[in-house]
Amino acid sequence: MTVPRTLLDKLWSAHEIVVRADGSSLLWVDRHLVHEGSHHAFARIVSRGLPVAEPELTFAVVDHYAPTRRLAQIAAPQISYMVENLRNNAMKHDLRLFDLDDPGQGIVHVVGPEQGLTLPGLLINCGDSHTSTHGAFGALAFGIGATEVAHVLATQTIWQKKPKAMRMHIDGKLGPAVSAKDIALNWIAGLGADGAQGHAIEYAGSAVRELSMEGRMTLCNLSIEGGARFGLIAPDETTFLYLEGRPHAPRNEAWDEARKAWEHLHTDAEAEFDRDIHIDAEKIAPTVTWGTSPEQAIPVTSTIPDPNTFANGEAEAVRDSLDYMHLSAGDPIEGTPVDQVFLGSCTNGRIEDLRSAAAVLIDRKAKVPGLVSPGSAQVKAQAEQEGLDRIFIEAGLEWAAAGCSMCVGMNGDVVGPGKRCASSTNRNFRGRQGPGALTHLMSPAMVAAAAVTGTITDVRPLLKGGRV
Repeated sequence: MTVPRTLLDKLWSAHEIVVRADGSSLLWVDRHLVHEGSHHAFARIVSRGLPVAEPELTFAVVDHYAPTRRLAQIAAPQISYMVENLRNNAMKHDLRLFDLDDPGQGIVHVVGPEQGLTLPGLLINCGDSHTSTHGAFGALAFGIGATEVAHVLATQTIWQKKPKAMRMHIDGKLGPAVSAKDIALNWIAGLGADGAQGHAIEYAGSAVRELSMEGRMTLCNLSIEGGARFGLIAPDETTFLYLEGRPHAPRNEAWDEARKAWEHLHTDAEAEFDRDIHIDAEKIAPTVTWGTSPEQAIPVTSTIPDPNTFANGEAEAVRDSLDYMHLSAGDPIEGTPVDQVFLGSCTNGRIEDLRSAAAVLIDRKAKVPGLVSPGSAQVKAQAEQEGLDRIFIEAGLEWAAAGCSMCVGMNGDVVGPGKRCASSTNRNFRGRQGPGALTHLMSPAMVAAAAVTGTITDVRPLLKGGRV
């Protein structure tokens, strides 16, 4: 009798080469994505006289240090060095490079899916924690450290211990202006920043099936902010429609064969999980962070929590966060003034994200400055074809080129000290967007609402009954 298996079980066993005595598995890596931060790993294999084992399975992308105001010369020496270093390594090892002037350039976790490099059933690694994004396609995808990047470069394999399996059912119909970003912030706030620690999450349920691929990528992207090793969603017709015709996706007969194989990538009916979580989609509201961790989030209609309602250890952390963010317990989060806004990142820099923000900004003026950085050159081109760039510019926001930009501030795009930013990014850690920056995470539509009002604002009254 065949034992029912989870999607995690199926993907793991398909890539497992050998199991070590300590329980670690040696896994085959189908796609290795590298960016400027991979320079230590390249130096390590060069110092040992090793080549890249599988150059045709390794793809280099300029994203973290990509200047969003494209210049012939990158002014900052550190930024210039990092970009040039990746170029040199890509050339030396004969890797496909998505350089600044490449029409396919962008954030690595946006480029992979839109190029068809991300496919169901693959194991995908990158030296970046938000590699979990690619799990939206039914891929085994997780971030790795510099030493592991060097191991993959040299061997096209990686040692990993299999995580426990968690299934997160999200059922029901999402309300107006409630997005995948709100789903993610909701469950992270509910379970905590380490609530899924040691687990891989498989997202399931009617609300998940109703999400577009962009929404699914957002959900999987944020899995690690709740402590998960990665997130997964079983591929379905939505997945196949997104992938068909992509540059690196299979074609013709190969496509038909691949699709048949992908249809088996789902959890068996009687398979057991280590944990099952159930969430009612109808109870989720537009959500915003108030503190310095994604778990410190509340519905936009709520008040800032009182540290005295938390247990001793957590109460001190809440006080520290409120002190850093210059907020007071009991005050409504809505109406908190912001100094600027940012739209972009691997979490919310795709075309659907820009459309949802533009739907709020159309025929309106922003009261605060802001930067819009599309997730890729292709997203930028599509947005310009649709006229979204004009909506942003006419509202008073800056329309820039693709890159990680203000999400992490490595390229010079930063929030000033003490300035408050409504951001569509993934982390609100202290200094993440710049030294002393005060970051509030929210959906792109909520960012647009903050731009229009100059405060953290419930986006729903600004829309005409539609969903973003």
